[in-house]
Amino acid sequence: MTTTSSQERPFKVLGIQQIAIGGADKTRLQKLWVEMLGLELTGTFRSERENVDEDICAIGSGPFKVEVDLMQPLDPEKKPAVHATPLNHVGLWIDDLPAAVGWLAAKGVRFAPGGIRKGAAGFDICFLHPKGSEEFPVSGEGVLIELVQAPPEVVKAFAALAA
Repeated sequence: MTTTSSQERPFKVLGIQQIAIGGADKTRLQKLWVEMLGLELTGTFRSERENVDEDICAIGSGPFKVEVDLMQPLDPEKKPAVHATPLNHVGLWIDDLPAAVGWLAAKGVRFAPGGIRKGAAGFDICFLHPKGSEEFPVSGEGVLIELVQAPPEVVKAFAALAA
C-alpha cells in the first residue's frame, strides 16, 4: 500500500461535515431523526437543478457540529435520484478546497459536474464522483463524497484538537 505524506498533500481533511440521507418522503426521515433522535432542524434547501427538497438538521454545536441532510427528490423520475441510495453522500471538511480539487484531479480523481460552487449550507463545495472513468479512474467506488470548504473557525478548532 502506498501512502502520501501530509507534506506532499496541499490540504487536510479535518472531519465529517455532513451526512445526507435520502428517501422518497422526507417526513418519514424527520420522524426518526428530528422527532425521535432529537436533531435540531436548522434550515431547508430546494434545488430544481439538483432535484432535491431537503431539511438541514444538526448534531452537536460550534465547529464540531455535523449536518444531517434529510432529502427527497422533487421528481422521483429525474436525476440525480437523491432517494435511490439511502445514504446519499458523506461531506468532509477540507481546509483548502481549491488546492484539494487541483491536487486530486491531477492524481486522477473524477469529480461530478458542477465544479466548486456554493452548497445548501452556504459553504463552497464540490463532489467526487461515485464512479471512475477511463480519463479519471479514481472515484468514491459507489459513494458520492462532498468536499466542503471549512470556514476559519472550523480550521482553527480542528488545529487546536491536533495540538
